[in-house]
Amino acid sequence: MTTYSPDQPDRADLDATEGPAVVIFGTDWCGFCRAAERYIAPALAEHPDVPVVAVEDGKGRPLGRSYQVKLWPTMVFLRDGVEVDRVVRPSGRAEIDTALAAITTGA
Repeated sequence: MTTYSPDQPDRADLDATEGPAVVIFGTDWCGFCRAAERYIAPALAEHPDVPVVAVEDGKGRPLGRSYQVKLWPTMVFLRDGVEVDRVVRPSGRAEIDTALAAITTGA
């Protein structure tokens, strides 16, 4: 299960990442986040080399605001620090797999 950390990395650090990475915004108590876990966990498990940062989001949290997060969970898929794709409240695994393929192909 994804555990959302209250500690947030700096946006500049995420912008400076090399290769693929995934940032997930949500909370441990969010029902939508818990429901989406059945799609998120197995998709990410197939890409163990892709770094994942799960960030607790909420009012006044600057990282989520910098990515314009409105709903949870929001998955931001980065390649070399640039957003390539985004999945909001996944309702199936296919959209996550597609976004992972977009950041890992040729990586």
